[in-house]
Amino acid sequence: MRWGSFVAVGDSFTEGLDDAYPDGSFRGWADLVATRLAAEAGPEFRYANLAVRGRTFPNVVAEQVPAALAMKPDLISFAAGGNDVLRRSFDPNTLVSRFDEVVAELRGGGADVVLFRFADVMARLPGQRLIAPRVALLNRAVGETAERHGAILVDLYADDTYLNPMLWSTDRLHLSSAGHRRVAGQVLTALGVGCDEEWLLVPPHPEPTPWLAARTADLRWAGQHLAPWIKRRLTGRSSGDTVLPKRPTLTSLPPHQPR
Repeated sequence: MRWGSFVAVGDSFTEGLDDAYPDGSFRGWADLVATRLAAEAGPEFRYANLAVRGRTFPNVVAEQVPAALAMKPDLISFAAGGNDVLRRSFDPNTLVSRFDEVVAELRGGGADVVLFRFADVMARLPGQRLIAPRVALLNRAVGETAERHGAILVDLYADDTYLNPMLWSTDRLHLSSAGHRRVAGQVLTALGVGCDEEWLLVPPHPEPTPWLAARTADLRWAGQHLAPWIKRRLTGRSSGDTVLPKRPTLTSLPPHQPR
């Protein structure tokens, strides 16, 4: 099958943090997938990316899903819930039930839908005992929902390559450029579309870090990334409060974007 239009829905994972274009804006796996689909479909291909960093599942559903449905695309990617599992207010029963309803709605609109089981990011983050079971629950629900509604499942959790820290940015939460390329390759593979083989290449693991240097790096990470995140939680703010979707409407890809 060849898709003539693609809408990406979600949070920072889909917006493309931390895979930067030369101008400082973010590319990410969804842009990479779009360029490859455009090469298959031709100049009439159109792409929208509604994802915004920091958005929780209810935000994504309320703000992005209706807009995506109104565009009537051939293909929709839906990845949400990752920010919810990090919050004290996480309500698993409500999220799982609503997730199924949303995917049913997206599929009911006639689009093919791509879903994701999230990669294991907790090995490098604090709070693993609390958060890891939540991620497992969400991943299980995503898999069951995909099967129930005939969605296309991209199982990042089953790929141990994501335990390689080189696939993650310095904040330990968002993918690096190499990580986004690998996700793009896996999405395209799930769609039955070929991709650049380099996208699936695995960077070498870094050399083991001496204990003192590792602890110093942990302290630096806590000051630069963890402390601001905690402050935002305490003040009710989000990293995406002033951010708008980077591609709010279905449009052709710009000429400078690599295909």
